[in-house]
Amino acid sequence: MKTLGIAFIGAGDIANLHAEAINELPGADLIGLWNRTAEKGVAKAKEYGCAVYASIDELLNDPKVDAVFILTNMETHCEYTLKAAAAGKHILVEKPAASNIAELERMHEAVKKAGVQCMPVHNYIYEPSIERAKAMIETGKLGAIVQFYMLYNIHHADEIRARYPGVIRQILTHHSYTMLYLAGEPKTVSCMMNTVDDTIAPQENVAMATIQMQNGTLSHLCASFANDDHAGDPWTCMIKVIGTKGSTRYSYRDFVINDRNGAHSQTYQCYPESIKNTAVHFINRVVRLGEAPLSSLEDAISCQQIIEACELSVKEGIHVKLK
Repeated sequence: MKTLGIAFIGAGDIANLHAEAINELPGADLIGLWNRTAEKGVAKAKEYGCAVYASIDELLNDPKVDAVFILTNMETHCEYTLKAAAAGKHILVEKPAASNIAELERMHEAVKKAGVQCMPVHNYIYEPSIERAKAMIETGKLGAIVQFYMLYNIHHADEIRARYPGVIRQILTHHSYTMLYLAGEPKTVSCMMNTVDDTIAPQENVAMATIQMQNGTLSHLCASFANDDHAGDPWTCMIKVIGTKGSTRYSYRDFVINDRNGAHSQTYQCYPESIKNTAVHFINRVVRLGEAPLSSLEDAISCQQIIEACELSVKEGIHVKLK
């Protein structure tokens, strides 16, 4: 089995999980990384046991690198994807995959022209429970899908959430690609949002969207950085699909370690494992075998249409019809 060389563009907190996945995976080698802040890049490279590149061009010109992980801020994803595709590298790009639909369309055309694979980090759907739910839906075991729910309530301190977009882009993006994977294409979107205490971070920290799918299914998406849920059967991060013949439920609360993990007060083990599952799927199935990802750049475009519809619904106070 050929060892595949991987390099990181960006070395923020999320890179820790991707590095752990690669360093545990036979047939994959983390060659090196580039980070905008050189000092941090050196420290992370030492931690991961890899080299440091002086520039993105040096990274992309390295023949040992087969694929790059773009782990920078959303606003740079398009630029770096275009450069990586032109260099003939396969690409894993963190979510949101780009800032707008036009950027995603440019990325899609570039990777098609270059003949490389590009997979967005739509990590929730690389969980075994979600793949089981998908199989139950596709084989008709749940009957006709009537309702889809995805709920997220994990408190983020203001100084942490100030670094992120509002929850519509940061969290409802996850909800959108998961909904696309399990419930189908949306037809209309209605969204409301609120900012609880805008002293430090003015962006919204609570949002709810109600969506009707093309097949008639009704979806409810909820995201909050403003609070945890400590009630019985808490809605920390939960997905529920209800059909005419059965239903499924997935919850972060089923696998919890009492240890802080980044912005989370506890380690919800599903989250780090889903990131690592995504990296492994990309390397072993998409790059090595040439399989299509479970969620593609075309799906990222559909996600962005949902997100922009949510933003328009909030701004205008209207139901937004999608084409």
